[in-house]
Amino acid sequence: MAIAYGDPQLLNLGLLLIRLIFGLIMAAHGAQKLFGWFGGYGLAGTGGFFESLGFRPGKTFAAAAALSEFVGGWLFTLGLFGPIGPALILAVMLVASISVHLRNGLFATTNGVEVPLLIATAVVGVALIGFGTYSLDAALGLATFWSPGLIGLALAVGVIGGIANLLLRKRPTTPTV
Repeated sequence: MAIAYGDPQLLNLGLLLIRLIFGLIMAAHGAQKLFGWFGGYGLAGTGGFFESLGFRPGKTFAAAAALSEFVGGWLFTLGLFGPIGPALILAVMLVASISVHLRNGLFATTNGVEVPLLIATAVVGVALIGFGTYSLDAALGLATFWSPGLIGLALAVGVIGGIANLLLRKRPTTPTV
């Protein structure tokens, strides 16, 4: 395996840093939706927002998104079960990108697709590289289970899950003034 700087220790530390930051923030984002923690709206408030986007019943779709973010974030943080956590996060970021952000352009300053695109890219990149030495997969001997084919399959299931959610979407409601 070719490592750019020739130091596997730096590669493993870099992967750990990416997993900790992206994974914990994603889990916290899911906790906002799921429990109302960290200034979130909980399932009731998030469900209402999902209804306005055309996802009905809103609370059910909100729960699915929240669980995907929360569980996917924790799996990614811990480096557990290979591409499953990244696939869960990818599905949610795909739905968020298309249903909320894409119409606003690229950059986050206009609520564009920038942030979900960055998150999706980071988790897919790590899924393709592997979680590294400092992961539960490595500690439990699970890292070698994830062949390139299984990684690709898991990520494809994430994409299909996101597309399926988008296909179940109804016409969004327009707020009345």
